[in-house]
Amino acid sequence: MQSFQDLIAQFSQHFEKQHFPEQPGKLYGAASHILEIGGKRIRPVLCLMGNELFDTLRPDAFEVGTAVELFHNFTLLHDDIMDKAPLRRGKATVHTVYGESAAILAGDVMLINVYEHLNKVDPHYKQKIIAVFNKAAIEVCEGQQLDMDFEGMDPEQVQYDDYVYMIGLKTSVLLAASLQLGAIIGGAGDGNQQHIYSFGKNIGIAFQIQDDYLDAFGDPEKFGKQQGGDILANKKTFLLLKALELCSPAQREELKLLLETSPADKVERVLELFRSCKVDEWAEKEKERFQQLAFQSLDNIAVLSNRKAPLMELANYLLNRQQ
Repeated sequence: MQSFQDLIAQFSQHFEKQHFPEQPGKLYGAASHILEIGGKRIRPVLCLMGNELFDTLRPDAFEVGTAVELFHNFTLLHDDIMDKAPLRRGKATVHTVYGESAAILAGDVMLINVYEHLNKVDPHYKQKIIAVFNKAAIEVCEGQQLDMDFEGMDPEQVQYDDYVYMIGLKTSVLLAASLQLGAIIGGAGDGNQQHIYSFGKNIGIAFQIQDDYLDAFGDPEKFGKQQGGDILANKKTFLLLKALELCSPAQREELKLLLETSPADKVERVLELFRSCKVDEWAEKEKERFQQLAFQSLDNIAVLSNRKAPLMELANYLLNRQQ
C-alpha cells in the first residue's frame, strides 16, 4: 500500500497534461483555466486508494480518477458562475476572464470529456462504474440546488438534519463514490463497496464540520482565509444552525439581529455568542461522531488491517488539519 502523498505525486504526473485541443481558443482556454488553478486532487487519489485497498493499482483507476477530477472541476466552474465568485484559490475565476457563455460551454465540454475517460475502462465493470458515477453526479447537482434553496431561506427555517443531508449530497457523495469506483476496479464485492462508500461519506461530513469550525475559530495565518468569512457572508453553516438551536431566546434574538446587520465587530460578537452557546465544543464532538462512524465502516471492510492504514492516516490528516 502506498501513502496518500505518493499517490498524489503519481496522479499529478498523470493528470498534468493538455486535456483539450487548442481551437476554439476561447472555449478550450476557459476549460484549461480552471484546471490550471490547481487543487488538492483528493477525489481522484481516493479512487486510487480504493483500488489499492483491494488489489494492485490498475491503469483504469487513473482513467476513472481523471474523470472524477474533471467532473469536480466542472462543478466548481459552474458553481462560481452561480455564486458570482470573482476568485477561486486566489486566482480569477473562469467566467471573469472568459465571460459566462464561454464558461458554461467549457463546463459542458469538460463533462463530455468525463465520459470519454469512463468509456476507456475494462468492459467487465464499465457498466457498474458508469452507474455509480452517474448516481453521484446527479446527487451533487441535487445538493447544489438545495444549497441555493437554503440561501434564500431564513436560518431558522433550515433544519440541522436538512443541512447535513445537503452537505452529504453536495460534498460527501463524490468523495464516497471515488472510493467505491476504485473498489470496483480492485474487485471488491458489493458489501465492501458499501462499507468504503459509507466511510467516504461520513469523512466528507466530518470534513465540512472541520471546515466550518476553522473558518470561525481557526488561526487565519494557518487557515489561509479571513477569520469569520462565513459569518460576514451570513452563510448557513453547521455552527450557525446549531447555535440557533442551542442558544437562549435572548441570545437567539441578538444573533438574528447580527445576521441582519453588519457592525464593525460582527465577527467578534457572533463568535462570543457561539462560545456562550458552546457551539465550538459541540462542533468538535459532532466531527468526532461522524469520524467514528467512518472508522466503523472502515473496520467492517474485509481486508487485512494493515491495508487500511493509508486511509486511516488520510482521514486523520483531513480532520485534524489547521488549514
